[in-house]
Amino acid sequence: MAVVIRLRRAGSRKRPFYHMVVADSRMRRDGRFIETVGFYNPMSHPEVIEFAEERVLDWIQKGAKPSETVDRLIKRKKRGPAPMSQKDRKRAAAKGKAAAASASEAAPA
Repeated sequence: MAVVIRLRRAGSRKRPFYHMVVADSRMRRDGRFIETVGFYNPMSHPEVIEFAEERVLDWIQKGAKPSETVDRLIKRKKRGPAPMSQKDRKRAAAKGKAAAASASEAAPA
């Protein structure tokens, strides 16, 4: 039996959410699986990648092959959060200034 670690899609239309599962390679993408080892939420900002690292490594040692996407997510999780882009830094700075301005207006003088 060829075992793979892959993503199983959940969530509603246009709002994807993925479970990271260990499954027989002959089963469908969203079909029967052996074990759930984590999840991936691409819709939240920043993206949420959570998985039981010891279980994933255990399955890889037993011969399970991670899919390309799962392999990329594992590496991204180990690398840590991505640095903020310049656009995101400007947006965060503007949001901070707006919050400070509204706080100073709300405070009685």
